[in-house]
Amino acid sequence: MQQAVEEEYEVKQMKDLAAARRRWETLVREGKVKVLTPREAGYAIKLSYKTLLDVRPSTERQKAWVKGSTWIPLFEVDDRAEAGTIARKVTDFVMAFFACCMLCALGGWWSGVPTLSYNKEFVSKVEEKFPKDTDLIVACQKGLRSLAACEALYNAGYENLFWVQEGLEAAEEEDLEREGPQSFKLAGIGGLSEFLGWTDQQRAAAAKEGWGYRLVFSARLIGLFLVADALFLGAQQFGHYLQDLRSH
Repeated sequence: MQQAVEEEYEVKQMKDLAAARRRWETLVREGKVKVLTPREAGYAIKLSYKTLLDVRPSTERQKAWVKGSTWIPLFEVDDRAEAGTIARKVTDFVMAFFACCMLCALGGWWSGVPTLSYNKEFVSKVEEKFPKDTDLIVACQKGLRSLAACEALYNAGYENLFWVQEGLEAAEEEDLEREGPQSFKLAGIGGLSEFLGWTDQQRAAAAKEGWGYRLVFSARLIGLFLVADALFLGAQQFGHYLQDLRSH
């Protein structure tokens, strides 16, 4: 019963997302939201003094951000300790550890993607900072959430909206003035996949950096397998110990 409810919810989410994409494409096609590449956004910030509105969650923002940008997240990290959420994360972690991390490729422990909830105060917080005639360049990590933010702002009366196509992840280092400990390309990754260097972004970086970069993650993978092996052997020994106790 629970599985059927979850599947029905997932189908509804997919339909809602498809409908939202059509609305966003209409906004862009009709010119209500202008499109900028990351490089064009950098020029607009430097030459036209336009404001970049960063709508990413804190987990991405804290890794890399555009200098002088304003941060108002469209979605916030949901830290509520719900039993279902905790169970899913624990399950993902165990599967990742003992099935070579492949069965939970979409789980939070693998990708590092936290549970997010919609920021109901997003529009009101933007309105507190910017008049409706402000030129706003709206950006997220991959370009999807920023489109959703553009729709919300357009419906609230903002008409000078610019969307960073493909998000900050598509930016090269020279496109935007960056602050923070990581590059824009790596700001959206996390979890076990980042630790092992198994993300597309890290593979691209490895191709540029060479073998030294790859050896770091190879050593981590070997270490992970050694730890997993030790835990497995320890669990076996503990099982034998419990069996001996029952037999006596």
